[in-house]
Amino acid sequence: MKKLSFGFLCFILMCFLISSPAYGDIGPKPSVVIDFIGLEGKTYYVTLLSSVKTTGPYTAVKEGNISAYRYKKGDRDYDIFMKFVDYKDKDGFYFLQFFQDCTQTHRFSWTYYPPNEFKILIYLPDTDSFIVSDRSFERYAFDSYFTANVSETKITVKKSYDYTSEIISLIIRIVLTIGIESGIALLFGFREKKLIYFIMLVNVITQILLNFGLNIINFLYGNLAFIVFYILAEIMVLILEAILYTRYIKKYGIISVSSWKAILYAFVGNGTSFILGMCLAFWIPAIF
Repeated sequence: MKKLSFGFLCFILMCFLISSPAYGDIGPKPSVVIDFIGLEGKTYYVTLLSSVKTTGPYTAVKEGNISAYRYKKGDRDYDIFMKFVDYKDKDGFYFLQFFQDCTQTHRFSWTYYPPNEFKILIYLPDTDSFIVSDRSFERYAFDSYFTANVSETKITVKKSYDYTSEIISLIIRIVLTIGIESGIALLFGFREKKLIYFIMLVNVITQILLNFGLNIINFLYGNLAFIVFYILAEIMVLILEAILYTRYIKKYGIISVSSWKAILYAFVGNGTSFILGMCLAFWIPAIF
């Protein structure tokens, strides 16, 4: 059994190491979200000027190549579109023909192939004027959040990823998982203090590593990668815990607990916490 478990664990690890990237256009894409402060009561449109000429389906147009314009005469906001087309950035950044009216929401969201390096450009039709950031910014996460404080001529930008909420939700997930698996251990009749303490220690270590690892994956690559790695990582944790429990039982001679019972516990405990975790992700999405 030990050899079989170890072999399966190696197989999972090899899948991580030799898997090639998939290029199918499915699943979530990186995003840039910017909240604006200081433009309340004003009408304004926002775009991101890109350091490159194309990203995904968005591309800059050559001067005078009207046939490649995403907006045509008669379209809503065509005049606004042309204002952005005619804008010339002093640093040579490109308008990729995507913009939004942020007058009501005070939020700009580019959720499909946003540029990696960009400048923020704001157009105010009431004064026929532009406000542009004096430097460029880069996406720093799969979903990159910024807050832009705008004055008459200046845009001050800071990253606004909610690290505090992420840390709190991470702690809640770890505590819930350890509580679930410790409770199942008691249901299995595990009463020996040494074994209970060992199970709790193993769960603390594996859940901290698992949750921190998944949080990093979600931060960098998004929800789809999170789900895939979540399943694979849970399988690896299950195998690791089963091996550790059976080895511990043999080492300390806890005869009231068989190796197969320890393996079954590892399977039931991890399976239950996995299923409940997926349910909680739908019921209480704020902690996931």
